[in-house]
Amino acid sequence: DPPTTEIYTNAESSAASDVYKRQAFYDRHPYPAPIDELDAEVASWGDGLRRRIEHARLWPSLPYRDDHTILVAGCGTSQAVRYAVRYPNASVLGIDVAASSLDATRRLQERYALENLELQQLGIEEARATGRQFDHIVCTGVLHHLREPGAGLRALRDTLTPAGALELMVYATHGRHGVYVLQDYCRMLGLSPSTADISELVTTLRELPADHPIRPLLAAPDFRTDAALADALLNPRDRAYTVPELLDLLEQAGMRFGRWARQAPYRPQCGSMSEVPHGQRLAAMPEHEQFAAMELFRGTMRRHGVIAVRGDTPLPRQPVPWQGPAWRSFVPIRPTTVAIVEDRLPDGVAAALINQAHVDRDLVFFADRAARQAYEQMDGEREAGDIAGASLELLRRLWWHDLVMIDSSRVSGVAAV
Repeated sequence: DPPTTEIYTNAESSAASDVYKRQAFYDRHPYPAPIDELDAEVASWGDGLRRRIEHARLWPSLPYRDDHTILVAGCGTSQAVRYAVRYPNASVLGIDVAASSLDATRRLQERYALENLELQQLGIEEARATGRQFDHIVCTGVLHHLREPGAGLRALRDTLTPAGALELMVYATHGRHGVYVLQDYCRMLGLSPSTADISELVTTLRELPADHPIRPLLAAPDFRTDAALADALLNPRDRAYTVPELLDLLEQAGMRFGRWARQAPYRPQCGSMSEVPHGQRLAAMPEHEQFAAMELFRGTMRRHGVIAVRGDTPLPRQPVPWQGPAWRSFVPIRPTTVAIVEDRLPDGVAAALINQAHVDRDLVFFADRAARQAYEQMDGEREAGDIAGASLELLRRLWWHDLVMIDSSRVSGVAAV
């Protein structure tokens, strides 16, 4: 192997050497840190409810099934195992450039005797080499480290089935300003991801000014271990996307935006924006402009999670048909991350509904008595038309706030694909 410092010196490189650089980096700094067990994961997915919730998030218009083919692209040390545990009836393939990450994955695979998991040492750009197509592709936290993210995304698009769904997470520009300030600092000092340089960096970070823009991020998982710190500040390649840039990236790769993984932060109908005059002005704009404006308003988004489909998908452009009487056949399913709060409520409010997966504290849905009673009847089995107090407006507001997923597969005219 070449010395560590030589691996990261040339920013411009061929695609082949770029894969080699990433392999060398993550072989030395496996990320996330390897783990020994996933018992809590096994228990929390055991009853099948979370599989139904995820299916409604990915394919709201299609009947439920749990035997999909799944590609975890850039699987790291444990992500492919997590999907194999969550979906025992699925066939899961994990690919990664780093042998050390795949070794950590194999140890977990053996511990849980996962026969539905296969692993290959491949980069995302090489996904076509699997010779397969997948119903569900997961690519989180990887694409933004590629020399040519568009080429990587096109490779994933070509391995997605026509009705497949891609879960993608990339860094967001505005909320990572402090990270990029520190990355520039590290480059100026010529720091490498060596043990000595990381140790010196950890010591130095303790002395950052209290108002440095990276300060709010230092408690996040991205900074808790040496490998995480190397990935965040010393990675040989890292870029971020604004909302318009991400939507353009999808379009250029032959993909179509489906929805945000967590959509409430991007919608002016949710949170504090819904209470101010600009809320109505924003809500009248095209959706993609709403999303871009909300990113600027919030200013601290550090990542974008999106669900996308192929541009030529046979799935309906609006998988949840909000117009007309179809809503009565919807089956609303409550996410397991929702809390119903009853303390210190404003007058006339029976409950505050909060999705605890949200980072922004203003994303609270204040339900009156009728809305709360309707919400508590949403058990994942009843159609909306059989729920007292349910309405199209209530369902849509709950959906905007990530407080329900909608199974619209019972709507007349929706066919399985």
